[in-house]
Amino acid sequence: MRAQPYTTLATPRPESANLSNMTNTSNRNTTTEAPSGHAKQVEYGYGLLRQGRISDAAELGTRLATSHAVDEHAMIFAAEAALADGDTQAALERIDRAIAVSGGNPFLMLKKGELLKSLRRRSELTSLAKEVAARADGNGRLLIQLGVLYQRSNMHADAIDAFGKARALLGEQPALLYDMAVSRFFSGDFEHAERDLDAVLADAPQWARALYLRARLRRQTPESNHVAEIERRLAAGFRQVDDEVAALYALAKELEDLGEYQKSFSALASGAAKKRSTLHYDVTQECAAHQAIRDAYTAEAMAALPAGHDEAGAIFIVGMPRSGTTLTERMLVQSGEVAAAGEPKDFGNLLARAAHKVRGIEPALTPTQATLRIDFAALGRDYMRRMREIVDGSRWFVDKQPVNYRYCGAIATALPKARIIHLVRDPLDACYAVFKTLFFNAYDFSYELDELAEYYIAYHRTMRHWHDVMPGRILDVRYEDLVTDAENQTRRIYDWCGLEWSPEVMNASVEKIVFATASAAQVREPVHSRSIGSAGRFRDQLAPLAAKLAAAGIIDPV
Repeated sequence: MRAQPYTTLATPRPESANLSNMTNTSNRNTTTEAPSGHAKQVEYGYGLLRQGRISDAAELGTRLATSHAVDEHAMIFAAEAALADGDTQAALERIDRAIAVSGGNPFLMLKKGELLKSLRRRSELTSLAKEVAARADGNGRLLIQLGVLYQRSNMHADAIDAFGKARALLGEQPALLYDMAVSRFFSGDFEHAERDLDAVLADAPQWARALYLRARLRRQTPESNHVAEIERRLAAGFRQVDDEVAALYALAKELEDLGEYQKSFSALASGAAKKRSTLHYDVTQECAAHQAIRDAYTAEAMAALPAGHDEAGAIFIVGMPRSGTTLTERMLVQSGEVAAAGEPKDFGNLLARAAHKVRGIEPALTPTQATLRIDFAALGRDYMRRMREIVDGSRWFVDKQPVNYRYCGAIATALPKARIIHLVRDPLDACYAVFKTLFFNAYDFSYELDELAEYYIAYHRTMRHWHDVMPGRILDVRYEDLVTDAENQTRRIYDWCGLEWSPEVMNASVEKIVFATASAAQVREPVHSRSIGSAGRFRDQLAPLAAKLAAAGIIDPV
């Protein structure tokens, strides 16, 4: 439970300008270069942020905000520093000042939108985005950035609209088409997404992420697949390792769809090894963090914690990724009474931030120990406020962030009326499902089988711990039962959540529902059981992982 590292408001897209170097001339009446007198101070300040010297950066930001309030670059940095230091009010005031100084630069308005998004102030974000949209006619670059903001805010219909207008102005730009395809993927428009991705790859053959996303849009068939094309692209070579990785995962997925299981695993293993070579990751630290949670959150420690925030409505779905969490979300959302909040990181971030403040007063505490000293009621209130913004005030909502399983003790304390549902899947099937998925910037344990086994053992022990220290607080749902006995299991879930049951739930349409997850295509399919036992096809390849799980007592010896 570590405090989150500093992250800039700037978007990481290569065509994006970040907060410190806005150069668009729309509605500007200031120069595009920072004044020489304090430009080095601003540059130094960003260096402080990159080094994690947040307090020093915040102090410098305050000085610059006072002495150079008429310079937009100084105010942008000052906003960044305040945000990193947790002073969101100052960050907003300073970016508002930067916007005013710039003469209303709409690109800076979008950066304010990023801040509003991070603060979950959705109504303000929506108003600001509409204002930018009204000023975006004829400015394709601005429309692209507006689309990115909508996309990151899980507002995919608006994102597609903005990208479409930009496309009409700028033409078939690969980055633009890829972004549009991503929003179409989450929205369920797979046919148009595939067309967009075909266009990306025709113009930018090295864009291998498009290969992977295209492979995931649908189940490939002998009559319609891209295996030969992907193999040709791999033979021609990719300039970047990450592109080769994406192509290998795309090939593995399509070969698996075609029943070419051994070839599929060979491509998958090659891609995973290449991906792992690019990461700086230590699974022992991850497992130690799990152990620290179990050591701190004993039954006695939890019994002594103060009461949390007494508000109902939150439904947490937790577990390993690829264990059926999205399918469970779908079953709940089909009620028409429950909104999907996606996979927000808010609870973990808020918990880490609160613990960081405690450690400022009691530095001898470990981050996990510090979480036991926080104001859990305040944590619960802040979390619920943020989620209500995301789901437009819906009474019930689903937080489907799988790794929230680490925080079950804190969730139960901060939100005693929250419902926690834990998806349980056959361990080997679960591990294989994780191993075959390219997560890009998440789940670093998933690219090496020994590390995946170590992580799974830590996860398993942590969930067993929560059941031991707070019995009856978490509902376990077996994936295999959910897909073979969907109606009875869904009714069981509804009973657990206190939702009214109707058999019509099982046939409700999900056509207009956004699923911002890697499972966006699969979750729209009819419920099926074909993934049960999928790991059995790779018994030899998964044998080392199985041996570790067996040694930990999780599965029977193979």
